[in-house]
Amino acid sequence: MPNDQKTNLLVGCAAGFSGDRTDAALPVVQALIASGQPAVLIFETLAERTLALAQLARRTDPNAGYEPLLVDLLRHVLAQCLAHGVRIVSNFGAANPHGAARRIHALATELGLARPRIAVLQGDDLSGPEHRALLQGALGSAMPTEPIVSANAYIGAQAIADALREGADIVVCGRVADPSLVLGPALAHYGWALDDWDRLARATMAGHLLECGAQVTGGYFADPGYKDVQGLAQLGYPIAEIDADGHCTITKPPGTGGCITERTVKEQLLYELHDPAAYLTPDVVADITTARVTTVGADAVRLEGVQGHARPATLKVNVCFESGWFAEGEISYAGPRAEARARLAGEVLRERLQGLGPLRIDLIGVTSIFGDDTSRWLDAPASDSRDTRDVRLRVALQHRDHASAQRLVREVTALYTCGPAGGGGVRTAMRPRLGTVSCLVPREAVAVRFEMVD
Repeated sequence: MPNDQKTNLLVGCAAGFSGDRTDAALPVVQALIASGQPAVLIFETLAERTLALAQLARRTDPNAGYEPLLVDLLRHVLAQCLAHGVRIVSNFGAANPHGAARRIHALATELGLARPRIAVLQGDDLSGPEHRALLQGALGSAMPTEPIVSANAYIGAQAIADALREGADIVVCGRVADPSLVLGPALAHYGWALDDWDRLARATMAGHLLECGAQVTGGYFADPGYKDVQGLAQLGYPIAEIDADGHCTITKPPGTGGCITERTVKEQLLYELHDPAAYLTPDVVADITTARVTTVGADAVRLEGVQGHARPATLKVNVCFESGWFAEGEISYAGPRAEARARLAGEVLRERLQGLGPLRIDLIGVTSIFGDDTSRWLDAPASDSRDTRDVRLRVALQHRDHASAQRLVREVTALYTCGPAGGGGVRTAMRPRLGTVSCLVPREAVAVRFEMVD
């Protein structure tokens, strides 16, 4: 990444969560290269519980614990990125950033490429016994008594910037705040001071627009007949052009589907924003109450006017812990009186499983999204008079005991012949249940650093 501060920085995003499309990166990388500007490619692959699942995977295989789609995400773009100086920054390290770095080196060897310089960020993982006192002090009575699976602090952009300045081709992170994946490269490129709050806030909101991938290019926005979006099957992923003052213009690769409009940008700008005047991140507190969103071209929208305030003195920590077992089962009823038969099946299960704890009972297509965990609707008559012709009953239970939770699986399967009539298509599942609590810890208690693994 040339350190030409007069040239705007481009940051493209090719994933918004673990499990996102794996063919999104190539059009983004091609657009970044064609621009001739300094450019960075990010992959955002962590959600709140992804790290806990990664830690569970690492228990089974010490070499696992990073993004399982890592190779699929990188295989078709790694050579081009390295050849054209497009840096890669991602949190796909999850619970095993060093494992991810080793796998990337192995992929480079498989592709006949020179070994890239990879920086691994460390310090976010607070799950070890040496951090128990810190977590206990922060959580108090909310401290889990069950075994802790993961505990991770949301760290910020400074270490990413330092690693890029040190010459890293790829920066592999665990739990960093999502917008920091973009702010870090901007800090490295422009050399902003760490208390230049307005510029930090503006680049942070550029990162917020990119962090969910195709949400801002029309994917999650689409609603046929109300918010029509063309080309969802070939959806383009976003690119932010960030200037020296931190303002950004959001675009997408030419020839890709989707759209970027003031409406898509405003929706993503407000996404998960608890307070528009005080969006808390590890790097800055962003204020979008004076922000301006303006169309500047076809599929090009500019964000300006974001203000910033001093960063918080604390860092957020998510703690995931073992919380028993989750069991669920589904069965379909179709044809005349389908809803009545599905309701009867739900009543049978509630009676058979009485005493195990509250069941979640849904009629998918009738009362699923707008039901609640009490399943009180089951005692009321059908909500309308029309005869629903296709209903799927879903029943779920959480229990600390594996054998007790497994009773639900057996009882749903037994509906095949124990009635009501016409049930079919049973599917059941059992999986460990994870609980989550969050807390704030002093910033100075989290030692963040990076390590070059050449």
